[in-house]
Amino acid sequence: MDKQALKTKACREIDAMAPELANISLFLHQNPELGGQEVQAARLLTTAAERLGFQVRRNISGYPTAFIASKGSQGPHVAFLAEYDALPGLGHACGHNLIAAMSFGAAAAFAGVAGDQAVSCLIGCPAEETSGAKVAMAADGVFDGLAAALIVHPADRNQLGGTAYATHPLQVTFTGRAAHVAGKTDKGVNALDALVMFYQGLQQLRHTFTQQTILAGIFTRTGVAPNIVPAVAEGKFTIRALSADYLEHTVLPAVNRLADGIALATGTTVTTVHYEPLFKELINDVKLMNLFKANMESLGEPVALLEPDEADGSTDVGNVSHAAPTIHPDLSIGPGLTAHTPEFALAAGSVFAQQRLLVGAKAMAMTAIDLL
Repeated sequence: MDKQALKTKACREIDAMAPELANISLFLHQNPELGGQEVQAARLLTTAAERLGFQVRRNISGYPTAFIASKGSQGPHVAFLAEYDALPGLGHACGHNLIAAMSFGAAAAFAGVAGDQAVSCLIGCPAEETSGAKVAMAADGVFDGLAAALIVHPADRNQLGGTAYATHPLQVTFTGRAAHVAGKTDKGVNALDALVMFYQGLQQLRHTFTQQTILAGIFTRTGVAPNIVPAVAEGKFTIRALSADYLEHTVLPAVNRLADGIALATGTTVTTVHYEPLFKELINDVKLMNLFKANMESLGEPVALLEPDEADGSTDVGNVSHAAPTIHPDLSIGPGLTAHTPEFALAAGSVFAQQRLLVGAKAMAMTAIDLL
């Protein structure tokens, strides 16, 4: 059977799976689970994969809700990455319910047509919104040796390319000495003053970098009462750059020097802790991009190409892309949508989105077939 015949067969299999894929997506949408707690989602996906003859390994890289489901014995290993964690208070406002269903459908269809010519892998990746299981999984070699790692993200338009920011979130804590604000002999040491100075210093620091960066944050601990000099003040900051190397060796050392200087100037002490792991920048594989674009267009779907340095958010898929050829295209589920909003969550559960996920599944399966 030639390549085009295989693609046609895969698309027909995905169309036949449409009710099951919609059920997977809508179950996840109606039963949102936070990162690391996706027990129902992982059970649903692994059970469905086992019914199709996939061999499933669970509890990957320390994540009980991570899994690797594979089918096939030889040939190129192609992975379809499933995400299924939701956002607190918003549910599936990033559309991970659709991602899980798309990747499941693509993995099943590819396995169905490839037979012994390839190994189809559905890799369940928890906690993308928080600790990012793919970081630990990449460090453990889960993605090593893959011919491709594919994932499609719902969005407001079809687009491909670009990158994602490297990010290494930082918690900064200044410690001073409490005192009553009206004290005559002891004025204390104001930790909040130090944190405010640090926040203001970040606004100036960003102008010193030669690469595009993001320095932003919130105050999470500011004191106990307005008439007591704050002894401890704490903030959480998102520190991002277009490459992990620039972030780790240029941006973060400068941020830490700023914190140390302010501590010295204010008589406080400071500690900095990375409260989430390093998400590396996303490297979209050019060959896979070209294949995916051609397959989308064959499905009647135009795709906009982004400039290589155009970044939008951060993702632990970046860490995967440093271990294996990877693409992370966007698929439109409606115009004017912004992720992490109630409107996006509503769209991710719509009838239209359940139809659109079939397109994403087909394009991934077709791209995998191109690698045979």
